[in-house]
Amino acid sequence: MPWRRLILRILPVTLTYFCYGWSLWLFLSWIPQYFRDNFGLDLKNSALFSGGVFLAGVVGDALCGVISDYLLHRTGRITMSRLVVIVIGMLGAAVCLVPVLFIQPGRETLVALALCLSGAFFFLELVIGPIWAVPMDIAPQYAGTASGLMNTGSAVAVIVSPPIAGLIVDRTGDWHLAFLGAIVLLVVGTVLSFTMHPARKFVDEPERQVPGEKSE
Repeated sequence: MPWRRLILRILPVTLTYFCYGWSLWLFLSWIPQYFRDNFGLDLKNSALFSGGVFLAGVVGDALCGVISDYLLHRTGRITMSRLVVIVIGMLGAAVCLVPVLFIQPGRETLVALALCLSGAFFFLELVIGPIWAVPMDIAPQYAGTASGLMNTGSAVAVIVSPPIAGLIVDRTGDWHLAFLGAIVLLVVGTVLSFTMHPARKFVDEPERQVPGEKSE
């Protein structure tokens, strides 16, 4: 296994996936609490609005692969079919989160903020299908290992994103800062996605033969 070369080749994908994972785990960990803290909802109503946000993500999950595959079959261009969906997903999520920074939470703004968060999670989940295809595009002969290296990005995100966001909200009482951090990382992830180059295949190089050793 050419670990060093494969890690370096997949590193841009790992970093991009970390940026996605940061926002994903912010949503999965804190959205129910966000509705309870800012709108005075009981557990039942908080779960209802949170469920609406997560349902929008399910729709994004279902569509992303269909769109990416359609573009691939229509154009034959791997890079375009992956990046178009990933970039639209990340930028769309960031744009939908921007109003959350400026709309003051309250009963009269509950529906508007819920729609913004639902739109953000829908676009965020457009990323998941095509980005999981990228390691297999790059290194089909090491698809499992390459996918695992990419998934390390989300694994690190789930370790650091929920506690950091929770600490920020706990210390400042301001949910805007948590969402601002997600917006910044989504923009960074969009930029990083252009460094993945899924159409460039990982070419395995044979191990150098040790001097004096006979090849079999």
